[in-house]
Amino acid sequence: MHITVIGTGYVGLVAGAGLADFGMHVICVDKDSQKIGLLNQGKLPFYEPGLKELVERNYKNGRLSFSTDLKTAVESSLVIFLGVGTPSDESGGVDLSAVKEVALEIAQYLNDYKVIVTKSTVPVGANRWLKQLIDEHKTVNVEVDVVSNPEFLREGSAVEDFMRPNRLVLGSDSPKALAIVKDIYRPLYLIETPFVETTLETAEMIKYASNAFLATKISFINEVANLCEKVGADVHAVAKAMGLDRRIGPKFLHPGPGYGGSCFPKDTNAFAHMARQHGVKLHIVEAVIEANNRQRASILIKLQKLLNGALKDRVIAILGLSFKPNTSDIREAPSLFLVKALLEQGAVVRCYDPTAMEEFQVLYPKDVVYYGSNPYDTAEGAEALVILTEWNEFRNLDMQEIKRMMQQKEGAPALLDMRNIYDPQKIVALGFRYDCVGRPVPTSSVRVLPQKCS
Repeated sequence: MHITVIGTGYVGLVAGAGLADFGMHVICVDKDSQKIGLLNQGKLPFYEPGLKELVERNYKNGRLSFSTDLKTAVESSLVIFLGVGTPSDESGGVDLSAVKEVALEIAQYLNDYKVIVTKSTVPVGANRWLKQLIDEHKTVNVEVDVVSNPEFLREGSAVEDFMRPNRLVLGSDSPKALAIVKDIYRPLYLIETPFVETTLETAEMIKYASNAFLATKISFINEVANLCEKVGADVHAVAKAMGLDRRIGPKFLHPGPGYGGSCFPKDTNAFAHMARQHGVKLHIVEAVIEANNRQRASILIKLQKLLNGALKDRVIAILGLSFKPNTSDIREAPSLFLVKALLEQGAVVRCYDPTAMEEFQVLYPKDVVYYGSNPYDTAEGAEALVILTEWNEFRNLDMQEIKRMMQQKEGAPALLDMRNIYDPQKIVALGFRYDCVGRPVPTSSVRVLPQKCS
């Protein structure tokens, strides 16, 4: 079967390479000729573990190709997957301009029956609007069906999630279109993947409800962590015990600087906005958004407390720019909030990340922020070191060497561990001023714990 995937961003490229690995002949189309040129040279526009190998394997065997020619791709394909961007608009809703642009082009190039499969995250009702738009502008009288097939890819694990998903959601009014798309995903039957077949509206809702619930778990444990700091409890023990309850589960109960990335911030805002448009207030979702904003702000508050005051002219080193490990994605990353705030307050910023520095330099060039070659180089001369992303290479740093390289003119150097990857007792024993998220810190550090009852 011949398939077109429109959009070679995160969703489109993973889907295209994955579908090619299922045995389909896939053309990935993008209007960005520079990106297509790089892909044809074997270079990926972003980092994702395992994706390069998947792309190379299917490109070499002829099942995967890249093009800017949408007309030829549409004419030669039975099924067209949409993986274009749907960013937030100014009101907090979803900007569907890229979806509309592609729909109008598809309408011009139709030559036979087509199935349009929407993997882009779109609000409820968007797929019906998409079909209507194509039907109104098509130049030949051919049938078009639409299937909502939302993606649930975790950045850093996207290839595994596509090849072995927890479930596959397919929403459509057309039994014919559903049968065609189910045939494409036939390899997933062999690993007993649950297929959820439903309506367009329900499939769209499943995506938003799922992401909002996961974001809720993150904000909940962050708020529990903030309370743990006040009462002397350990949030890790709390989260572990909670997660052992099968009704709750351990996933996404990890305290930190707040959620980021391409999905949770955008989708929670869009979910709340969509509800308001229909006269419904999602109180929990809106509280989750507010809690996440407060958690981001807490990074700066903790840092100021560690350094006992103003940040002007203070040298701050940051380890981790991507919103999570194993990705180069900096969209809505905590690092963006912190670097912006530090520069506004006149601090000197030094950064390091294994994969995301090139993307970060687009926003903050080298004459604004120093980019280190490794964690030790980045820490040199800094008064405070902030860990924002839990990359594995940050978990076993030589902290004595880090301390030696940092400034010690005005007291012990500071370590703000927003991912709780180091033992507070050991770090304080090395002579750091230390703070973290929701764990007791020895009294020689930033917080004074309440005395135990005798």
